[in-house]
Amino acid sequence: MRYMAVCMTSPIPRKCVYVWGKKTVSTSKPYYWHLESAKSLVTPHEATTAGYATLALERNRLSVPFTEQARALRFIASEARSPKDLLQIQEIQPALLTAAGVSDKASSHMRTHDRKEAVKELIREFLKPAGSSFVEVLVRRFRRAREATLGGSMRNIGGVLAVRKLSRAIISNLTLAGIPYQWLHSSNNTWAAGTEKNADIELNLRGLSWSNRSKTRTLIYNLTVPDVKKNVDICLLNCRPRDYKTAYRKLSLYVALGELKGGIDPAGADEHWKTAGTAFARIRKAFSARRLRPHLFFIGAAIENGMAGEIWRELEEGSLSNAANLTDSNQVASLCRWLCSI
Repeated sequence: MRYMAVCMTSPIPRKCVYVWGKKTVSTSKPYYWHLESAKSLVTPHEATTAGYATLALERNRLSVPFTEQARALRFIASEARSPKDLLQIQEIQPALLTAAGVSDKASSHMRTHDRKEAVKELIREFLKPAGSSFVEVLVRRFRRAREATLGGSMRNIGGVLAVRKLSRAIISNLTLAGIPYQWLHSSNNTWAAGTEKNADIELNLRGLSWSNRSKTRTLIYNLTVPDVKKNVDICLLNCRPRDYKTAYRKLSLYVALGELKGGIDPAGADEHWKTAGTAFARIRKAFSARRLRPHLFFIGAAIENGMAGEIWRELEEGSLSNAANLTDSNQVASLCRWLCSI
C-alpha cells in the first residue's frame, strides 16, 4: 500500500511500461522498487568495512602468481655462484630486467644491448654489494617491482569488481525470468550463449545481450559514445548483439546509459559523483541536441549523505531514471530487473 500511495501522489514526468517475464509493471519511477528516500542510498559503515576486506582478498588473489614466480626465481638463481653468473641463465633474463626496474612495456622497446646493460647495472649496484645474499636481494627487488605493478592495477580494481557484481546480478535476473542471453568475451570479442555452466563468465565479460518479448537489448561496458566523445561505463542499446559495432554510432538506438563507480573509500565518494555528474551533463547535451532522452542511471559503492541527497533530488526531478548502492544486493537486483525490462 505504501508503494502505491507514493507512486500515485508523486508527480509523473513521463509514463513508462516495463514488461518482465509475464508481469507488466507500469511506473515512471522504478527506483521506488528499492528506495524509500535519500537515506536508502547511503553506504553503511559495515558495507564500507566489508568492501575494504573484499579488496584485500582480491589483492591477495592477484598476488599469488607473483609469489610463485619469486619462488621459482629463487630456485633457479641459486644455481649461480656469483651475481655475474646470473647472466648465463637465459630463462631468468626477463626477471632480471624486472628486478632492475624495467617494465615489460619498456623492455619491449629496448634493444638487446640496452637490456643487458640494465641487468649489468643491477648486478653492479645491488647484487655484488650484497655478497652471499645476492639471490635474496634479487628476489626481493623482483617482488617489489611486481607488487608495484599490482598496485597500479589495484587502483581500478574497484571498478573491475563492480562490473563483475553488476554482470552477475543481470545474469541472475535473466536466468530467473527464463530469458536466454548471450555474453561478449572481453579478450576475443566474440559472442557466446549463456548457460548455467558459465560460473565465472563475469571475469571475462564485456557485454550481455537478451531478448524480452519483442525487444532485443545489448549492454556494453566502457563504450565511447559518438557526440558525447567520452567513455560511458554502461550503455544499453536497442540492437542485436552482432550489430552493436555499428548500432552504437546511432544515438537513437541508446535505451539507457549509466555510470558505475566501484570505489569504496568514503573520501573519494564526492569525487566519483562529481565525475558521474559531468558525464551525465555531456550525455544530456549530446542527446538533447537530437531531441532524444535515454534513461540515465547511477550505481555507486561509496555514497555519503550529501551525495545521496543530490542523487535523490535528480531522481525525483526526472534527471535520473534510477540509482542504486552497489553494496546493497537488493538495490542492485532491483535496478538490474529494471534494466532487463526496459
